[in-house]
Amino acid sequence: MLVLILGLVLFLGAHSVRIVADDWRSAMLQRLGEGRWKGIYSLVAIAGIILIVWGYGLARQEPVVLWFPPTWLKHTALLLNLVALIIFAASAVPAGKMKGRIRHPMVISVKVWAFAHLLSNGTLADVVLFGAFLVWAVLDFRSARQRDRATGAEPEFGPARNDAIAVAVGVVIWAAFTWFLHAWLFGVSPLA
Repeated sequence: MLVLILGLVLFLGAHSVRIVADDWRSAMLQRLGEGRWKGIYSLVAIAGIILIVWGYGLARQEPVVLWFPPTWLKHTALLLNLVALIIFAASAVPAGKMKGRIRHPMVISVKVWAFAHLLSNGTLADVVLFGAFLVWAVLDFRSARQRDRATGAEPEFGPARNDAIAVAVGVVIWAAFTWFLHAWLFGVSPLA
């Protein structure tokens, strides 16, 4: 579990700099330059991801079961992950109505994804992993909205066809994960 926690500290710590030390981040960006800053940031995040994957894999070998989720929660999680992937896709395509209304769709998608996985998994490692991502996403969204208010940032709206693209992309990614990729990558089928 220690490896998983260390990975979460590195990965989510790197992604939390704007939450806890935005002025320091700005100073470091100016001092190091964008390229060097992004390089260091990426190395820390990649190290975190590697440790998360390794640590979660180790924790799954001897799981500490906290509860057994009922089947209906697993079905609910499937639907929530569909929503999460559509919102995630909205963050990657040009702005439509959805992206403007949601504001910070990538962070919202992480919230929904983490919550869905907390519902459908009942081990200590799951609570640590997905709970950490959920707490981070809540704090990051709050911080981003505070920055929006402080700077007067306005939401970006575009044509509704971009929402249709986001929905289509999200559904395709969800279907690929549901029927193939999740089992292949993580050894667990969401349909089981």
